[in-house]
Amino acid sequence: MKPSALTRDAFVARFGPVYEASPWVAEAVWPAAARGELDGPEALAQAMREAVDDAPRQRKLALIRAHPQLAVASPMAEASAEEQRGAGLDRCSPDELAALRSLNAAYLERFGHPFIIAVSGLSRDDILAAFAARLENDAEAEFATAIAQIHRIAGFRLASLFDPG
Repeated sequence: MKPSALTRDAFVARFGPVYEASPWVAEAVWPAAARGELDGPEALAQAMREAVDDAPRQRKLALIRAHPQLAVASPMAEASAEEQRGAGLDRCSPDELAALRSLNAAYLERFGHPFIIAVSGLSRDDILAAFAARLENDAEAEFATAIAQIHRIAGFRLASLFDPG
C-alpha cells in the first residue's frame, strides 16, 4: 500500500517505529506523504533522514538514547530484538556476553548514550570489533556515527515494510 493511501494515524502507526521509539520522524514527513511525494521507499527514506538531520541536537540525542544496548535483556522494540537475534546476539558465549556488557558500560560512560550499529549482515565478531574501535572516537565523531547507523537501521526497516517478503 502506498503511504499516500494511508490516513495520518495509519501512516504514523506503520512508519513511526522505523526510527526507534521516535514517531515524530514519521509525523514530520506526513504532509509530504499525504501529497503522494513519498510513495517509494527511497523518497520516504530520504525525507525521514532529512527530518532527523534537521532536528535539534537534543532531539537527535533522545533518538540515540531510545535505542537499546546490545545483548542486554531489557525491554526493546520487536524490530530491535529481531535485528539482534539475526546477528546472533541472543546466542553469545559467556565470554562474548561479558565483553559486550563491559563495552556497553564503557561506551555509555564515555559518550552518554548507547552504542548504535546496524547489525544486519554483521557477525558477533564484527560487532565486537566495531564496538572496541568506536570507543576510540571523539564525542562528535561518535554522535555523527550513531546517527548514520540509525539511518542505516531505518533503511533496513523501511525496505522490509515495502517488501515484507
